[in-house]
Parts: sequence; C-alpha cells; structure tokens
Amino acid sequence: MKLTSTSFQDNQRIPEQFAFGAEDSILHVRLAANHNPQLQWSGAPSGTRSFAIVCVDPDAPSKPDDVNTEGRSVPTTLPRAEFFHWAIVDIPANVTQIAAGECSSGIVAGGKKNLTGPAGSRQGINDYTSWFATDADMSGTYLGYDGPCPPWNDLLAHRYHFTVYALSSDKAPLNQEFKASEVLAAIKPLILAEARLTGTYSLNPKVR
Repeated sequence: MKLTSTSFQDNQRIPEQFAFGAEDSILHVRLAANHNPQLQWSGAPSGTRSFAIVCVDPDAPSKPDDVNTEGRSVPTTLPRAEFFHWAIVDIPANVTQIAAGECSSGIVAGGKKNLTGPAGSRQGINDYTSWFATDADMSGTYLGYDGPCPPWNDLLAHRYHFTVYALSSDKAPLNQEFKASEVLAAIKPLILAEARLTGTYSLNPKVR
C-alpha cells in the first residue's frame, strides 16, 4: 500500500494549518486551525473490507516536570511516550482518501461533539482528553482529530506517524466509545496491509 498527502511531504514539517497549536512570539503558543490533513491511499489488497487510520506522536515527554516551563527546556535525552492524536475506523472499502478539514476544522474547548468524516466511520477519544483533564477551561472528551501541539520548550522536533490499515472486516472490534490508544491492539488480527506517512512539528524556534 501507499499513503500520500497534499498537505505535507513525508518526513517534512506539518504546516500549522493542520496543528492544534502554532508559534506565538509573546505567549509561546496560540490555537491554530486544527484541520486534519489530506490523506490518500492506494494499493489495498484483495479482501479489504474497511480501512482504519491512526495518528500517533511517539515523542511526547514521559515526565511533565519541565514541560512548558519558563527558563527550562525539555531535553532530547528524556525518555519519550506515545500520544495519540487520531483514530478513525470503519472507513468503507470504496473510500480511498480524506480531504483536508473533512474530519476536523477548528478547536472546541472540551472536545468536538459533532464529528464529520466518511459515512459509517467511527472516531476514537484522543489523548488531549487526559492532557486537559485538570484544566477547568479545556477539560472534556476529545474525539476525532486534534493536531500537533508539542511543548514549546521541547528541544526535540516531534514526529507524527499517520498510518492507514487495510482490514479484513467491515467493522473494527471496538465498543461504540473507544480510545484511540486501543485501536492498534483491537485491529491487529484483521490487518491485511498498511502504509505510513510521517510529518514533523515543533513550537520551539530553536529547533527549526
């Protein structure tokens, strides 16, 4: 299989249009357009009955001690953890692309309530749900796509892996409400093929 995008090139920076946060010279970060990027895939094997897409950042800090703290930096040597930005399953087999902004446009405090996307598809709870859990203004259930917003003081440019999976079942074996982080284990027995596209993003001017 092959996965491509007109929104960004493989192993190149993701434009801020497709991010949750953008650089700000005074506040360090401001809210961005938060559109999902355009994705198109081809070469699915015979027997494909649906597709799933997962976006994960494997470079999230494993400890919050220095995150977004004035006068401190998140070192590149800090062990990293996964942060799931998006999971969409049950994409019909006759759908081979998602348009830019089709599943996400803008930011909703507390998370989007009315999701859009391919007919019949389902989208999971992303990790902004836990990130904002103690924030009185932003806490809630974050469904669907919410883009990059790495710590503005991180010395490491984060990678964002977008992976499309061709599956042998019409429906992924997940509850109606599911976490994006649960998808990979659930669909593993159903995967016929997969393809990956990676973008990078940083809010630290020193990293550019």
